[in-house]
Amino acid sequence: MRNKISIIGAGNVGATAAQRVFDRGYADVVLVDIVEGLPQGKALDMLQSGPVIGSDASVIGTNGYEETAGSDVVVITSGIARKPGMSRDDLLLTNMKIVTSVVKEVAAHSPEAILLVVTNPLDAMAQRAFQVSGFPKNRVVGMAGILDTARFRTFLAQEMKVSVNSVEAYVLGGHGDTMVPIVGGTTVGGTPIAKLLSPERVDALVQRTQDGGAEIVGLLKTGSAYYAPSAAIAQMLDAILLDKKEILPCTAYLEGEYGVNGVFVGVPVKLGAGGVEEIIEFELTATETAALSHSVDSVRELLEVMGQSA
Repeated sequence: MRNKISIIGAGNVGATAAQRVFDRGYADVVLVDIVEGLPQGKALDMLQSGPVIGSDASVIGTNGYEETAGSDVVVITSGIARKPGMSRDDLLLTNMKIVTSVVKEVAAHSPEAILLVVTNPLDAMAQRAFQVSGFPKNRVVGMAGILDTARFRTFLAQEMKVSVNSVEAYVLGGHGDTMVPIVGGTTVGGTPIAKLLSPERVDALVQRTQDGGAEIVGLLKTGSAYYAPSAAIAQMLDAILLDKKEILPCTAYLEGEYGVNGVFVGVPVKLGAGGVEEIIEFELTATETAALSHSVDSVRELLEVMGQSA
């Protein structure tokens, strides 16, 4: 019997994630959106690719939540996307209302599911999903660090003219301008990048990583990134549904780890069938610790705004 994944939001991120999961064939997919016909049409199109790619999985589209009942994992991508000149934080209150409504439905229909939150601003939306669902902390996780790390590794691989597989890196902290690439632990072929690149080049690549989403928004003009985000979602689903217990940078609820209490923020976690099975604590430099603290403060500011508006 295949696992069941529901993806809420049939826009570019949600639909592309649904396609990646359907291509894998190990889970049936339910694609949900409020726009009539949109999830149904995209699901039918995907389903008809099955004979070509060899997937016997099911994929259906719906405008309600009844079909999502009993999901193993629910991916929440619904919300408005960024436009040029708009920060992730500008989305806060609108997307807070959307995520609140979605999570109430999801929790009622799939009380044992793992929630995988993608809607921006990511850390604040994961916190909101945790509050509204009442789920244990291990069953609410956010997708951000994998995407940010992928961007950092991409830029480093291009800079060094090596395979992306030769670059080891982690990006922690909030999914926004204050994210923290862990430069001290970043290596290319096992060699620290501090020995391979000048501080100025490293700083430039860090800055480009922090601006990674905005760079794409500026180029597209009418949307935001979805190929890389959907790939990151798929990697997380692989880790959960295949119980890989993979160490990945994800947004998780901290209770004392890294000196942080009561906040969702990006850290390395062991991701498996139980969701966030362990928080992995890396040794950070004093500079990285300070940067992570600053990033957490930025997340707390959003939570305060949400608390005043809830």
